[in-house]
Amino acid sequence: MKAAKFNYILAESIDQVVEALDKGDGEAIVIAGGQTLMPMLSMRLARPETVIDINKIAELSGIDVAANEIVIKACTRQAEALAAAEVRTRLPLLAKAIAYVGHQQTRNRGTLGGSLSHGDPASEIPLAALAMDAHVCLRSAAGTRQVAMADYFLGPMMTARTDNEVLLSVHFPIPLAGARVGTAFHEVSERRGDFAVVAAAALIHLDANGICTHAALAIGGADSVPLRMTVVEDALRGGKPEPDGIEAALGGIEAALTPGNDQHASAAYRRRVARVLAERALKDAVAEAQK
Repeated sequence: MKAAKFNYILAESIDQVVEALDKGDGEAIVIAGGQTLMPMLSMRLARPETVIDINKIAELSGIDVAANEIVIKACTRQAEALAAAEVRTRLPLLAKAIAYVGHQQTRNRGTLGGSLSHGDPASEIPLAALAMDAHVCLRSAAGTRQVAMADYFLGPMMTARTDNEVLLSVHFPIPLAGARVGTAFHEVSERRGDFAVVAAAALIHLDANGICTHAALAIGGADSVPLRMTVVEDALRGGKPEPDGIEAALGGIEAALTPGNDQHASAAYRRRVARVLAERALKDAVAEAQK
């Protein structure tokens, strides 16, 4: 199939994007890497009146390192983020998640902002961003606002970003210097490079005595949005995360998930796999933090 007719704008500035979105009255859409939007346009699952191309806006690409956070601009290619030394060394969970996204060819075009704007509940980058307590910066004609990942995902492919907003950047907190940090990312997919059927992202901080001072566990593909498993995190925090303790903490994870049945997997399978992957991710993250 071919895309339905639409107006095309090659934007030269963020102001031009914001103006076009504001005038679009919900019928304008932004394109960056196009790895999701182009197939949707071709199949006419998306029929916008206007497509706004933001690839030529230099200030929407790149990675900035600040004192307490790393800012990745919306148009930064996934491959660029994966190759960046500051991401690999200071945001290892994000690097591990990006390595599961599609294939080299799609990562060469796909962007971090595009993945977060789409908001697929089985997507790897949103899952890692949620586990890492990241937030996004959104811009509209009314101004700029920040939204934490915990408040960003509203439903399958639905986010807090409104039709007249463009995602500018993603902000990832940097762990304190000297912190003993471990991360892990695991997923099950039908084929390498496919969206995850179920995925788990874990982040663990240990003090000098091996006590867990911070725990984050996020599950994707097993609910309408990626979810933080706060019941597990609370059980781990304040104690030594031994294998038996991790297994005990995971006791309520199935009840915290409400997966659906589809052609890829049953709800029962997703619940079972979510617990297995969560256990693997937590144990791997603890082992890394203990090195």
